[in-house]
Amino acid sequence: MSRMYSFSRATLPVLLAGALAACSTTKPTVYQGEEFSETSTFSHDFATSAPATCEAARRTLLSQGYIIKQAKDDLVDGHKHFQPESDVHVEIEFHVVCAPNGKLGKSTTLFVSATQDRYALKKTNNSASVGLSVLGSVSMPIGSTSDSLVKVASETIPAGQFYDRFFGLIEHYLGLDSGLPVADFDDKPALPVKSSTKTSE
Repeated sequence: MSRMYSFSRATLPVLLAGALAACSTTKPTVYQGEEFSETSTFSHDFATSAPATCEAARRTLLSQGYIIKQAKDDLVDGHKHFQPESDVHVEIEFHVVCAPNGKLGKSTTLFVSATQDRYALKKTNNSASVGLSVLGSVSMPIGSTSDSLVKVASETIPAGQFYDRFFGLIEHYLGLDSGLPVADFDDKPALPVKSSTKTSE
């Protein structure tokens, strides 16, 4: 009986270590989902220059209510606020980079990443200090509360139809979706328009 008892005591730490190792290996890590494949829907090729492509991206975000933080010939940043529930606040932030292809730069690869931050409303009870001649300063709850937004989650929006719609609207502003000419962004038109033909009377 004593041999069986000593055997179980000796093997117990080994069994526990093996069980812990098995549990730890079953949990996938975050970076395992990063494939770094050649085909990525976080990017799209356009047959236009980098300044024209980024300008179309800026107009795309503006048309959907995004506030532009900065806009350059090769970079656009914008964000938009949402409130899906009374005590929940969501912010989506876009980061767009326009990289010219080749020496002439007649085509551009647009890289985009959108981050979604989620905030929750947190109530904080405030207390005030009341001065008493005998007891000194005493902190007593008066019953006032203050609300503040606290970030509870943040993630990059995964590739999919969300970015496909974004690329599609960029093509619209570039005039690539219906055969319209590419807009001349030097005069900053609101939308690409068809060339008007005058009829002779």
